[in-house]
Amino acid sequence: MAFDFKTAFTDALPYTQLLHLCANSEQRQRWQNLYDSVVLTAEQKTLLQGFRRKMYVLCLTGVWCGDCVNACPIFQRIAEVTDTIDLRFVHREQKFDPSATDAGTKLANELSICGGPRVPVLVFLSQDWFECERFGERTLATYRMKVANMNGATCSTGLFGPPADVLQANIAEWLTHFERVQLMLQTSPRLMKLNGEV
Repeated sequence: MAFDFKTAFTDALPYTQLLHLCANSEQRQRWQNLYDSVVLTAEQKTLLQGFRRKMYVLCLTGVWCGDCVNACPIFQRIAEVTDTIDLRFVHREQKFDPSATDAGTKLANELSICGGPRVPVLVFLSQDWFECERFGERTLATYRMKVANMNGATCSTGLFGPPADVLQANIAEWLTHFERVQLMLQTSPRLMKLNGEV
C-alpha cells in the first residue's frame, strides 16, 4: 500500500511554524544564521521563476540536526522564489523510536536511508499527489567535505575534493533536484492532459 503523502503534507508545517513550535531559541538562531547566508544567484532565481507546474515538497527534518540546519534554509529560500513550490516540514524527534505512532516517526520509517532514519529527506510530489522523487540526506559536496576531513583528498589530483564554497555548492546541488522534478512535471504526458495542454 502506497504511503499517504497527501495527508502527511496536509498535516505538515510551514518553515516559520516549524521553527516556532519545535525549536528552542539557540536552534532558531542557528537556522536563522544559515538562512541569512543563503543567497541565490540571479540565474538561479530566473530558473525558479520559470517553473510552471505546481509541486508539493515535503521535508522530513529535525531542528536539532546539523545537516538540516545546513539544508532546510536552502529549501525555504528556493521555495520563496516561486509560487509553484509548496514546501512543508515534518519534525522528527532526535531520539528515534521506530514503533512510535507520531507523524514524524511514520514518515521516517517510510523514508529510511541506508537502513536508518535520516534527515533531511525531501519528497517531491506532483499536483495530484504522485511521488516524483525522494532525496536526502546529504549532498555530494557535503559528503566530499566529510570524507576529506576524515581521510584527506579522495583523489591525489584533488579533482574530487570538496568545493571551495560548500554552501554555494549545496545550493546548486539541491536546486538541481527541484529543477529535475519540475522538468519531469512539465514534460509528463499525463499532466499535460490533466491541465488541458494536449
